[in-house]
Amino acid sequence: MKIILLIIIKAYWLIIPKSKRKKCIFRKSCSNYVFKETSENGLWRGLKAFRFRYENCRHGFEIFKNPIDNKFQMILPNHQIIDEKDIAKRLIKINLNE
Repeated sequence: MKIILLIIIKAYWLIIPKSKRKKCIFRKSCSNYVFKETSENGLWRGLKAFRFRYENCRHGFEIFKNPIDNKFQMILPNHQIIDEKDIAKRLIKINLNE
């Protein structure tokens, strides 16, 4: 069954040009993240990864600079905090210019 999810993701990559895809808030794009999780850990982990990204890769996040270590962090809609290494570079650049 995991092969079906992997084929769907590959078809998405082939059919939708990178320039037409929605911009992900994570450094590793949602489709790449789900593909990696599925291929390495199986269908259920891939589906869990898809659900997590679907619920959190949208508006409703907040980026802030941690006053302790001066690094950017992001609060996701589910209230999880992620570090700068996982945030899309374009979002960090925007915040640097503010």
